[in-house]
Amino acid sequence: MAKSKKSGKKPKTTRISAKDDETFEKKEVREEMTEKKEVKTETKAEKVAEKDQEAAKKETAEKAESGSEKAIASAKAEKSEKKAEKCGFCKRFFAKKYEEQESVLTIFKQKKIWGALLGEVFGTMMLSMVILTLGLYQPLYMFFILLAIVAAVGKLSGAVLNPINTVGLMATRRISVVRGFLYLLAQLVGAWAGFLVVAAFMNVAAGISGTEAELPGMTMATEGYYWVVTFLEFLGAAIVGFFFARAWEARKTSLVTFGAVAAGGLTLAMVVVYLLSYQTFGLTGNFMLNPAVALMYQILPTSADGVSELLLEIVKALFTYVVFPMVGGVVGFYLADLADNFDI
Repeated sequence: MAKSKKSGKKPKTTRISAKDDETFEKKEVREEMTEKKEVKTETKAEKVAEKDQEAAKKETAEKAESGSEKAIASAKAEKSEKKAEKCGFCKRFFAKKYEEQESVLTIFKQKKIWGALLGEVFGTMMLSMVILTLGLYQPLYMFFILLAIVAAVGKLSGAVLNPINTVGLMATRRISVVRGFLYLLAQLVGAWAGFLVVAAFMNVAAGISGTEAELPGMTMATEGYYWVVTFLEFLGAAIVGFFFARAWEARKTSLVTFGAVAAGGLTLAMVVVYLLSYQTFGLTGNFMLNPAVALMYQILPTSADGVSELLLEIVKALFTYVVFPMVGGVVGFYLADLADNFDI
């Protein structure tokens, strides 16, 4: 019998099973790693979902807050609108209606202010010369004269020419307070210059004719008619102020319209005051409707029974021909602002 040969090699089945074990182990490792990755992925997904939920919650909260803020803002806006509607009338009255930022330090740096002051001096001088010679009893003459003066100086200063109008412009904030005071000074200087010119001619005429020079007389209010004359000055000034305020904006587009309305207002005031004073009370020559010219007319008394009596008469004259006309002018300007709400 032949002997079987021994071999040192392992059986094939044994090697295959070892490989299978190794492969199985690797698979298990892979599966464990895959499971870990899946767990990590799930954890990440959960975290992302949580973050998304938190972000959504925050966004919802922010939207709610913004919505509430918008609601609060809209409510405040509605309240402010309602308040503005209620107070719009007051705001328009006291709103600033001029663009220039003028002060004592800056106004003289503008070249236009010198032209404006020159226009006020010249225009008021011409007006005072006419009033001091012709008086306020020729309304038609006064209309065309004032129209010519406005056309001449309107582009320079607005042809205010009257403290009644100046105070009204300041009170309704159509011009600055600084400009207003400069206009008042210019009007006083102009009225004084007109008075000097008229007085000089009258003195020369009086010297030639040998008579005494006299300006047109102005009847001072007696004790019984003091408040009548004072009210007439107030009423006439209110008419002048109303028409001038209505004409003020037209000066930028048409000087003819501006001059016609302003001159028409003064003419109407003269007619109304004259008719009321003469036809009702029989008074003549007792109103002026221009405080600057009135002061040049020597309305202030120079003699009385004692110093206290003289001071009292001076105060009464100032109230009648200076204070009350200016108050009337302010009332007229505010009435013009009130009328703006009813423009077509």
